[in-house]
Parts: sequence; C-alpha cells; structure tokens
Amino acid sequence: MDSLIRRILTTAKVVAVVGWSPKPDRPSHRVAAFLASRYRVIPVNPGAAGQVTAWGETVRASLSDITEPVDIVDIFRNAEDAGGVVDEALAHLPGRPAIWMQLGVINAPAAERARARGLDVVMDRCPAIEIPRLGL
Repeated sequence: MDSLIRRILTTAKVVAVVGWSPKPDRPSHRVAAFLASRYRVIPVNPGAAGQVTAWGETVRASLSDITEPVDIVDIFRNAEDAGGVVDEALAHLPGRPAIWMQLGVINAPAAERARARGLDVVMDRCPAIEIPRLGL
C-alpha cells in the first residue's frame, strides 16, 4: 500500500477536497490547508459554492462543476455518502483521478466500482498523515 500511496502523492498536482469546510477548526479545512502548500486544492462544498474562495480557488458545489483535470479526489464525507462522490467522479471528471477516502471512510463497493474503471483507491487514510510518514 505504501508504494501506491507514494505514487499517488508524488505525481499529483490537483486535489479536489469534497466536504471541505470554510471553518478553520474542521479537519477538512486543516487537511486542505496542508495540501494547498503542495498541490492546487479545489474545495468542494455545496453550501459555500461560489461564495467563498480558498487558496485562490472558488469553492465548487460538486465535482461536476470542475472542468479541469483532477489527480486526487479527497473525500471528507461519511462512508455511505462516499459512494455517491465516487460515482460523480467516475461520471464527470476527465482522466483517472485517484479516489482517497479519509480516516474512518470505508466504502468497499464504491472502491470496487472505481478500481473496475482503472482508478487507484485509498481508504481510511489521511494524506496529511501519509506525506510526513513517508517522508514526502
């Protein structure tokens, strides 16, 4: 698994953070801020879409509002909702973005759908933990 995580994190340039919060005390905000020091981060939150910018990016309502290539879809939603996010990524995002489900987010059927379409999948991990752990 470490080699997969290393490859994803070292080749990525753009990360869509689904479930991003504008509240600085929320984990999705803190992780996105960490990632923004290394990658272009596109925040996705329907409640804040178009009203807020973060790291120079306008918050998008959904993945279908993103027209540019995304390398990682980082999912900060509960395990049940992660399936819909994966399906939206499969339907709307160009290329083959890696699907990254955050700590505590495990959805095996969604992971299988993504893998069946050739996407890499990481579940129950946080890139803000994995980057320093792997020395990246």
